[in-house]
Amino acid sequence: MNLKTLRYFVAVAESGSLTAAAAAIPIAQPALTRQMRDLESETGVQLLQRLPRGVRLTQAGVTLYESAQRILSEAARLDRRLAHSQQRDLVPVVVGASPTLARLLLPGLFEKSIAAISNLELRAREAFTPELIDWLERGMIDVAVLTNPEPGHALSFQPLLGEPFALVSHAQMGIGPVVSVSQLARIPLLMTSLHRGLVDRQLASLGKSLKVQAEIDSVDSIREMVLRGRWATIMPVSVFREHLHQEPVVMSEISGVQLNRLLVLATRLDPRPNPSLSVVHDLVMAEFARMERQGTFSFASAHVGPA
Repeated sequence: MNLKTLRYFVAVAESGSLTAAAAAIPIAQPALTRQMRDLESETGVQLLQRLPRGVRLTQAGVTLYESAQRILSEAARLDRRLAHSQQRDLVPVVVGASPTLARLLLPGLFEKSIAAISNLELRAREAFTPELIDWLERGMIDVAVLTNPEPGHALSFQPLLGEPFALVSHAQMGIGPVVSVSQLARIPLLMTSLHRGLVDRQLASLGKSLKVQAEIDSVDSIREMVLRGRWATIMPVSVFREHLHQEPVVMSEISGVQLNRLLVLATRLDPRPNPSLSVVHDLVMAEFARMERQGTFSFASAHVGPA
């Protein structure tokens, strides 16, 4: 069994016809038929059920088809990386991320990029979603992780994951591990304008509101002020996770409503020629998958309450 045979098999499976697959590949139909018979002989199972018009996958054929897709996808990714590694003049890839995500994504992404392509020049810029969208559309960055982007942009969006918001406070404020949506109106909050807008829209349908004492578009400043004990904030759970074992911080789940943000990977529909972009795109996806498995974006493994 080799990659060419697997490609032939996938073509037959997806077209449902040896004739159609032979025309699309292209290859002479008798040769394609012989390839499929040899494949069945090699695997020792019937993969295709011959019908009066076309073919249909057997159960074993379905199993091989699913595996073949994964194998061919990985082979294509490997081909891209090997091809990139031979290029001397690679175009730099500029990645954009929000302040809440940059510190989580970029360290691992840079390490993996260096391992994948030794001479790749990876750059990063940090901003909130509206500015990242503007930079993408103007060609100042090549790929960005966005939060709940508005429709109507000439960009390609690929959803990454949904992340819940948490109420984060200093332990001395005496807020428990669960707070009701009605209590939010009595808790003094500091929020970024982006997060406030997202939460306000999700609370509007319930007729609820927040007690926001100040909008501060600096995640680090809000974090520092919350740690001083006078204010709380509503932010994605990943923002304060590292502080839960180091500071007297309480991360409270908000009951009565599901507050969350959607993280999306965005690129231009007509990107500039950049042979490294597809690799970086795959590495960003892999890094988010790794962090999601570790529970970075969920309450599941969070320590609730002061350390």
